[in-house]
Amino acid sequence: MEEMEEELKCPVCGSFYREPIILPCSHNLCQACARNILVQTPESESPQSRRASGSAVSDYDYLDLDKMSLYSEADSGYGSYGGFASAPTTPCQKSPNGVRVFPPAAPPPPAALAPPPPPRNACLTCPQCHRSLVLDERGLRGFPRNRLLEGVIDRYQQGRAAALRCQLCEKAPKEAAVMCEQCDVFYCDPCRLRCHPPRGPLAKHRLVPPAQGRVSRRLSPRKISTCTDHELENHSMYCVQCKSPVCYQCLEEGKHSSHEVKALGAMWKLHKSQLSQALNGLSDRAKEAKEFLVQLRNMVQQIQENSVEFEACLVAQCDALIDALNRRKAQLLSRVNKEHEHKLKVVRDQISHCTVKLRQTTGLMEYCLEVIKENDPSGFLQISDALIRRVHLTEDQWGKGTLTPRMTTDFDLNLDNAPLLQSIHQLDFVQMKVSSPVPAPPILQLEECCTHNNSATLSWKQPPLSTVQVEGYILELDDGNGGQFREVYVGKETMCTVDGLHFNSTYSARVKAFNKTGVSPYSKTLVLQTSEVAWFSFDPASAHADIIFSNDNLTVTCNSYDDRVVLGKTGFSKGLHYWELSIDRYDNHPDPAFGVARIDVLKDAMLGKDDKAWAMYVDNNRSWFMHNNSHTNR
Repeated sequence: MEEMEEELKCPVCGSFYREPIILPCSHNLCQACARNILVQTPESESPQSRRASGSAVSDYDYLDLDKMSLYSEADSGYGSYGGFASAPTTPCQKSPNGVRVFPPAAPPPPAALAPPPPPRNACLTCPQCHRSLVLDERGLRGFPRNRLLEGVIDRYQQGRAAALRCQLCEKAPKEAAVMCEQCDVFYCDPCRLRCHPPRGPLAKHRLVPPAQGRVSRRLSPRKISTCTDHELENHSMYCVQCKSPVCYQCLEEGKHSSHEVKALGAMWKLHKSQLSQALNGLSDRAKEAKEFLVQLRNMVQQIQENSVEFEACLVAQCDALIDALNRRKAQLLSRVNKEHEHKLKVVRDQISHCTVKLRQTTGLMEYCLEVIKENDPSGFLQISDALIRRVHLTEDQWGKGTLTPRMTTDFDLNLDNAPLLQSIHQLDFVQMKVSSPVPAPPILQLEECCTHNNSATLSWKQPPLSTVQVEGYILELDDGNGGQFREVYVGKETMCTVDGLHFNSTYSARVKAFNKTGVSPYSKTLVLQTSEVAWFSFDPASAHADIIFSNDNLTVTCNSYDDRVVLGKTGFSKGLHYWELSIDRYDNHPDPAFGVARIDVLKDAMLGKDDKAWAMYVDNNRSWFMHNNSHTNR
């Protein structure tokens, strides 16, 4: 039963689940933890537009964010679920279990008993699979309660006689002092005084010791799971298409009205049977894994014995070669010891890996068996599909190769003692069979590495005499302030241009090669200095077709009476910058404007009319500053 404990703990707080809810990805979260990791945005701003509007952040700063798109809905193939829509978000911290979690929303006032409902665009990301959701108006109430998991946790804690914890502590839950039978909540003394004072209507509530409360909770009938869309209705059928229990109102007027449905009891029995069959296969794999671990442990003893035998033979042969051979003997012993340690390390690593995997497998089996004991069809069907998939996946992980030793017990070394005494210095083991070596560190070609404005181009090559096959390269760059290196390119090319760096900054770059065997050491570090100031001209590619360019794109002319916008070829990410422009001729139609803008600014409207530009424009008498069609500082 102890291996099952990992299945019963929240990935965010690391404690046993408290009021667990089921996410659409089939993972569970404490309701309080889910509330704490909500990422809230204004109702008028979506998570996608929030990133697009961050004009003050460098393109280079978004390299990490681009990597995290691997966890987005588009990459994972995960779609919307019952009023939820996916949205990309970026993890920024870790929970006690090591999974990524997201920054909590602003905490409620200390005296608040219940937090306000999340805003329209509250975003929740599963800390285990990183799938993201935008909550609808129901908020966390849109997720079903996993009462079946609560029952398993209660039985597990009763079997261990574990101390009951307060359900209202915000951080580390303290040991519960009382339980309110009416509220069905465990309180520590501070939370009881703050949230359940003995006055008013609460004075009539009955507070009992935690142990007595646990017994009464166990004896009381468990609440039947209700529909998340119709909270007063119990589940009565099972939607085959959505793979979830539904109520009769969902079938009559909800989104399941045209879906295929089956009887709840029949599907409960069917899924129980499927889970039992899957567990039988996994049980066989677990039995094989136990036998394999015994085999690996026996190999340790065999390696030890063979090592002693081999060393004794080697010492006898070396002693026969008098003093000259004694010096060589130490070198050969060192080789044997290294091989000995290598074999032991490989076998012990495999033992450790298989032990962890077997513990996880046993924990999953025990958890599934406890789930099968439950008599709640609705609760069971809410998690059965995910459990069946996990069981099959775990069984597949014990497939071919997993239960095969990675190392033999024999030493592939032979001592050749035939040569005469004058050949003693050439004495060596017969060459062992070795795998392909890792690549040599690449060489940065300084003559081809350069910077231009806020871009850097780097070029590298393999050493001339290297014959080792290379599968690709990894280019790393620091943050321009002497911080940690980050990967900016992975691929087969030997030249890369990095854009969006900061002006007047010093960057350090390094590159390494890799193949199937491993990764090479880093190349020498190259220090790059970006331009102190930006030198740029107008950009014809992004300009309106009515604009005429001349003087190497340093002069523009427009004969149209409509507003037209032209941008420079260089963008800024931070810092203080200035540039000069002169107006040679002005016919008062339209008014000239200049400033800064994002690359997707409107090209057929005055600069500053939309929210993507900040501009100053002038006429014959005065000037204004304008942004998002708002005039200031006349």
